[in-house]
Amino acid sequence: MKRLILLLALLAAVMNLRAGDDAVRALENEVAALVAGPQVTVLHFWAPWCSNCKAELAKSGWSTFIDTNAETKFVFITAWHNEDGRALLAQNGVGSQENFRLFLHPNPSRKSGEKMTTFLGQPVSWLPTTWIFMDGKLRYALNYGELHFPILQQLIRDAEDKWVH
Repeated sequence: MKRLILLLALLAAVMNLRAGDDAVRALENEVAALVAGPQVTVLHFWAPWCSNCKAELAKSGWSTFIDTNAETKFVFITAWHNEDGRALLAQNGVGSQENFRLFLHPNPSRKSGEKMTTFLGQPVSWLPTTWIFMDGKLRYALNYGELHFPILQQLIRDAEDKWVH
């Protein structure tokens, strides 16, 4: 009887892992389709508990930047958290823009060895992490910490330039 219970528990754990893998794959496929478009797409990993992420939101940082760059797609992925943080974003003017999408990564763990460490084949080791795509190709990656919007603006302009392609 103990073996049967152990076997059932193991089977349930494997099924949960497989369901989690399927959810991650589905999210990656959806985001890959979004970044494949002909315009620049900014993919931003963040979490509501992250102090650097909150600093970027403060003083209308992201909301003004998204509004100013209406031709650019912005995709936020809430990572290492179990809620998408939509309320915090809305409180800071982010989320109602037509060029904005928000996703919750299906693996909320922040524990080493359990947490999400890659996305679309690229490493994710810090929040916030911001990537700039053009035509489905990663053009720039800012992988460590709070960004400065004038630098992000320049990277978007550079990603649109023909010499980068």
